[in-house]
Amino acid sequence: MEIPLNANVQCAGISCGTSVALVLNPVKDKVTHLVVRQKHLPHTEHILPIELVVEATREQIELDCTAAELGKMEPFEHEDYVRVTVPRYVVVGALWSFPYVMADPKTETIPTEHERTPLHELAVRRGAKVYATDGHIGQVDEFLVDPELDHVTHLVMREGHLWAPRDIAIPMSQIESLHESEVHLKLSKKAVEQLPVVCTRRGILQECK
Repeated sequence: MEIPLNANVQCAGISCGTSVALVLNPVKDKVTHLVVRQKHLPHTEHILPIELVVEATREQIELDCTAAELGKMEPFEHEDYVRVTVPRYVVVGALWSFPYVMADPKTETIPTEHERTPLHELAVRRGAKVYATDGHIGQVDEFLVDPELDHVTHLVMREGHLWAPRDIAIPMSQIESLHESEVHLKLSKKAVEQLPVVCTRRGILQECK
């Protein structure tokens, strides 16, 4: 089963949002959660167990819940407030004297956003950069998942320019390290070029002929 990112998400047969990230356990190569951005304002992102995914194709993900139930699930991002000291600079001096500038610090409370990623897991979004041992080579497009074990078997990487992209399936065993915004491979660019280029036919991802 392929789990696409930036794909349409259906709740009980009705379009309810877009898939924006997968939450992975990098030690077990297991996908644990899906992050879905709601279709309607305020476009809240919700994190939900991967077990709610009933079916997935390259273009669409079907969930075992309604749009209302999705809206009640835990938001993926939460807002905290921190107090910081912000310097303000004021000009001091009379019109007839030489003016000078002095700092007038002020304490303010500002909001900060954090993702609710479970401990020891990470959220990978579409477009995360992929690096071979000898440099940048592409970006994350989607993941292939064993539907019985929920294990990630392959990362599908989008390689090339916008007018001539190619999707390459990279086994998880060939990933050196996985981060939220970067993936580092054990392979060189030349070795990656020799991996299968995959295509979607009748909703199924397979090697291009």
